[in-house]
Amino acid sequence: MEFIFGVFAALIGLVIGSFLNCLVWRLYKEDTILGRSYCPSCSQTISWFDNIPLLSFLLLRGRCRHCRRSISWQYPLVEFFTALLFVLTFLQAADSVNFSLLLARDWFLISSLMIIFIYDFRWQMVPMMVVWPTTAIVAVLNLFLGFSWLAILSSGLVGAGFFMAQYILTKKRGIGEGDIWLGLLLGITFPTLSYLGLSLISAYFIGSIISVILLISKNKGWKSKIALGPFLVIGAIITLIYGQEIINWYLGLF
Repeated sequence: MEFIFGVFAALIGLVIGSFLNCLVWRLYKEDTILGRSYCPSCSQTISWFDNIPLLSFLLLRGRCRHCRRSISWQYPLVEFFTALLFVLTFLQAADSVNFSLLLARDWFLISSLMIIFIYDFRWQMVPMMVVWPTTAIVAVLNLFLGFSWLAILSSGLVGAGFFMAQYILTKKRGIGEGDIWLGLLLGITFPTLSYLGLSLISAYFIGSIISVILLISKNKGWKSKIALGPFLVIGAIITLIYGQEIINWYLGLF
């Protein structure tokens, strides 16, 4: 039975991932979210049979049926990873007393984080139209999950304050204003300092590794700007799914 529900979660993730790809593009172009999907290269409307998550990309061999231009690998990757993360969070929430509410929060959060990741990765901008409502909704859901408003508020202030301090100390050169709001979102999401700390440490650790690789490969220089948002998203997702296991492993070292 768990396998069947896991497959169902994956299918939902594929559909949501396909929708997120469309939503990100339309948010960037300031286009309406209503209406049929279209090719960003030739603007031709995409038929339903060319819009099946993952499968259509494979059948079309990564090219638009009309203009034959390459379809970005972003599309299948977002669909795949959204499906994967939906399954992992489903398995994590399966034994929870608040299964439905916890799963709703996690799936909503993952969807928002995927949008933030893509947007900041591609255009080095944090989409505040996504961050603000996500922060508010996650705060309310965490209240229903049993976290106190004081814990949520204080953790949110710590997360925002952490990036605010960097913003001021580096005179706006180290990070952007959007990262402060992401810090607030992370704090609201993880109303305990251990989880918030883990998400930040994970983000900076992975960011440091990727930055070194980019420097060695000469894809980036010492003065190149690298968006922080995608690493914060990765740190948040790692903490969301494996936070308790990582913290237990760490405490077991002592």
